[in-house]
Amino acid sequence: MDIISILTAILTLLAGIGVFLIACNVMSTHLENASSHSLKRLFAKTGKSKWLGVGIGTVGTAAIQSSGAVTVMVIGFVNVGIMSLAQAATIIYGANIGTTVTAQIVALGMFGGNSLSTTVIFSAFTGIGVFMAMFGKRERLKLCGNILAGFGLLFVGLHTMSNAMDDFAALDSVREFLSSIGNPLILVLTGTFLTAIIQSSSVLTSIVITMVFSGLISLNQGIYLTMGSNIGSCVVAIIAAIGSGTNAKRTALLHLLFNVMGVSIFLAIGMILKLLPFARTDFGSIFGSIFPNAPQLQLAMFHTIFNVSTTLFAIPLTEWLISVVCLIVPENQKTKTSDSLHLYFLDETMLRTPIIAVKQMKAELENMAELAFKNFKRAINMVTSLNFNDLEPFKKTESELNFLNSEITRYVVALSGKPMSDFDNKFLNSSIKSASDLERIGDYAVNIVEYASQLKQQDSSFSVAAVSEIAELEALITALFAEIKTAFHDIDLNALERANLIEDKIDTYTNQMENNHIGRLVAGKCTPQVGAEFISLAQNSERAADHLINFGKSIRKLAQET
Repeated sequence: MDIISILTAILTLLAGIGVFLIACNVMSTHLENASSHSLKRLFAKTGKSKWLGVGIGTVGTAAIQSSGAVTVMVIGFVNVGIMSLAQAATIIYGANIGTTVTAQIVALGMFGGNSLSTTVIFSAFTGIGVFMAMFGKRERLKLCGNILAGFGLLFVGLHTMSNAMDDFAALDSVREFLSSIGNPLILVLTGTFLTAIIQSSSVLTSIVITMVFSGLISLNQGIYLTMGSNIGSCVVAIIAAIGSGTNAKRTALLHLLFNVMGVSIFLAIGMILKLLPFARTDFGSIFGSIFPNAPQLQLAMFHTIFNVSTTLFAIPLTEWLISVVCLIVPENQKTKTSDSLHLYFLDETMLRTPIIAVKQMKAELENMAELAFKNFKRAINMVTSLNFNDLEPFKKTESELNFLNSEITRYVVALSGKPMSDFDNKFLNSSIKSASDLERIGDYAVNIVEYASQLKQQDSSFSVAAVSEIAELEALITALFAEIKTAFHDIDLNALERANLIEDKIDTYTNQMENNHIGRLVAGKCTPQVGAEFISLAQNSERAADHLINFGKSIRKLAQET
């Protein structure tokens, strides 16, 4: 084989790897979009059951074909405090199992022999998928077309890589060099290093399967390279945890320890198999005898059994692993006692997984609505009782509302342009205005507290009748808020309609409050100064109700997509 042939083989291999990586990215992105609602519901079910966590991690990873994406999601959840380390651990275990699906798909594509190859059949899905995406009129059909095209591209890349491997396998010098690398530890470290560069254990495992299938390396070498890929896959999580909170770092470390533990156990078993006088065998020989004449299936099955076995071993040790990572990464006292402003449900790592970021954006807005309404209630209490015990928490919450409005806007901008479903896009587009409406409710609450302060300075107060009317107005706005919460959370147009009816009552009642105030002025039961504060309070409360309605109206376009 001359230098031109060698160079051609190298370039062909690079082309195959490139196509395979693009295919993985296309599939992962569009599968995320297709399964967005299911995936959101799936991750919302994380509970105390370890097996449930493993199942969620497995199904979630199989659905979007990316254990890295699932792990990054988990780190984000842990970082914002809505998932415990124990829950995160079991989902990570499941993600390792879910990632073996890609290897099984690749192995399936290599069957065929002299008959029509499954690789060729699956590769044809690329053209079918592209036609669906180009000419399909419905968004769902286009999405399915993109997924099908990505699936087909996997096998185009696989076929290209396989041809390059066949060329390399024809070179005695290459085969002799690779066969000389038999040390399991070196192979594991090589697999770790290569995966850290590619940042995808699925891609490296697929490459290794093609190398084993073409005879470029032995099955045993492929097994140890694949084991190393599990450790290398932790790089994505470690990068995501950099700059995040203590628990995020612990989660990334737990992911690393889990994989290192699994690889160490299988390395030890491999050494024992070679040392036993009655056995003297290795993993390659065992799996070669179980699945004869199918080297691609042999490696894919080892990959699956390795990850399932490691998970079964790790589940009873979860609490111990958590203790170890907590010991290695101690609580940062400065962070622990910090009272700084922060997002409650969103995290920078979630930007890598838009479907989860959008779900968390909804939770962030719901929380912001609770904060705004709580401050409104505090303001009403202060203006009617002239008791300012809640003034400090009121000021803190007002600062939070201003911060959240700014941060949510920044986060939406960061998410804009990322691939996501029409539903998520519409929700995201409405989020900035929703945050602004909620922040305005906080501003009206500030105005009401200022009225309370002025009454205190004047040594005045509202009459019993005025306080009773304010209480009635507060009850109406409380009922309005309850309906808006339901409408927003459940995308419920009926709840929104009920809220509109309550808002009409609020408009009517605030007009009645102003008329009643004029009557009290004429009767001499109220001073002009106190009356001015009363009218301003009624007007500000009515405007706060208007902003609540605006917040609820954001669901109208979303309801068309559900």
